[in-house]
Amino acid sequence: MVKHKAFTVEEANAMIPILDAVLDALEEKALSLRHGQEKLQILDAMWGDAVAAPGNPDHDEYRRHRDHARRLVREFRDIVRSEIKGRGLRFPAGGVEHGLIDFPSTFKGRWIYLCWQRGESRVSHWHEIDAGFSGRQEIDTEHIVSMGKLDDPDLLDDSVLDY
Repeated sequence: MVKHKAFTVEEANAMIPILDAVLDALEEKALSLRHGQEKLQILDAMWGDAVAAPGNPDHDEYRRHRDHARRLVREFRDIVRSEIKGRGLRFPAGGVEHGLIDFPSTFKGRWIYLCWQRGESRVSHWHEIDAGFSGRQEIDTEHIVSMGKLDDPDLLDDSVLDY
């Protein structure tokens, strides 16, 4: 069983500047990918499957856009793997579009997620593992004092964490 770090609110807040930069890089890749996909759609609309034929006049342009898109997808996945998941964080569905990142933490003997949305100056919400963004609750003083600190993550079941 893989053991995950339980982040404190302070540790999560300290990571916000790094994560802002990571999300900037991901947004840039996503924008470039969308632009390239638009170009590929235009070529596909013009030529259909014939665009992939080596003798097609737009074949080289098609290959350039296709290869560039593949490279961007790999780079995007590498950034998510190393800079988000590699730090022990969760990147939920819609993470890029909505700027969401979850920090595993503990509270009252169970795993929870500290929830940060881009644009927030600090981690100010949390939610149960199965609740998602719609189940966000505000962090209060009791939470700050105990989240990620009082429970022993080694004694908790990590299989409930969704990565």
